[in-house]
Amino acid sequence: MKEYSKIYIAGHRGLVGSALVRRLTKQGFTNLITRPKSELDLTNQHNVIDFFQKERPEYVFLAAAKVGGIHANNTYPADFLYSNLAIQTNVIDTAYKFGVKKLVFLGSSCIYPKLVPQPIREDSLLTSSLEPTNEAYAIAKIAGLKMCAAYRKQFDFDAISLMPTNLYGPGDNYDLENSHVVPALMRKAHAAKTTRAEFVQAWGTGTILREFMFVDDLADAAIFSMLYYDEAAPLNIGTGKDLTIHELITLINKVVGYKGTLQWDTTKPDGTPRKVLDVSRLHSLGWKHKVMLEEGLKLTYQDFLQSVE
Repeated sequence: MKEYSKIYIAGHRGLVGSALVRRLTKQGFTNLITRPKSELDLTNQHNVIDFFQKERPEYVFLAAAKVGGIHANNTYPADFLYSNLAIQTNVIDTAYKFGVKKLVFLGSSCIYPKLVPQPIREDSLLTSSLEPTNEAYAIAKIAGLKMCAAYRKQFDFDAISLMPTNLYGPGDNYDLENSHVVPALMRKAHAAKTTRAEFVQAWGTGTILREFMFVDDLADAAIFSMLYYDEAAPLNIGTGKDLTIHELITLINKVVGYKGTLQWDTTKPDGTPRKVLDVSRLHSLGWKHKVMLEEGLKLTYQDFLQSVE
């Protein structure tokens, strides 16, 4: 992939896609193709075919997806299953048919079973049952990585699959009902600070362990993988470090400047007890994350404040 190569970023307005655009631009890639959803509905096969026939991209980053937190995944499983299956199927198949040189499929660490040895290795996939609250999304993502592997095996199509850990950063969705944990907690902390509330309420017990990665680091890893990774097996992308949700909220409150207390709603689900990725294969390729959690949260809070304004 050269600086002048024609590169299509599917989902360029999302958290991951916008980070890819930022990172590719910073690294000197000048021929980026993007389309908003209003102009290109990736769930519509005919629209996708027309787009590829007209633009003929050489490389594709498939970052488009329907995403959300525990509440959204648990409430709208049919939407998550259908939309993601349709997007993946249309883009991967059409990219192959129109001669794309290489495709990077962005999956998710939620593809792995709920109860699995930690840190999670790539070969843990499909060894036991999934976490019920995001099963539909996980099944769709598993289908996507298996489709990449199948097209590689049958057609020699150069498609790779990356499995990122929990992401956060500029361009995130800060809606309380449909967002992931970091932006939701950040919005709660900011609201509590603004209204001088005595406490912030959080879901679950606060004892579960999670790994979080700054989205621009993921974008850097995705570009690195496009250049240097070439295997059918999915590749974990993460930091390899985790912390409790209680520790996370404490850090977010520090970044936001909120000094109240925490209140836990234990009637709400915790989700998987622990989830941290084994990133030894990624490290062996020569790539490691650069942005530490507190630094990344500060950058995210700046983005949140701009979005509020």
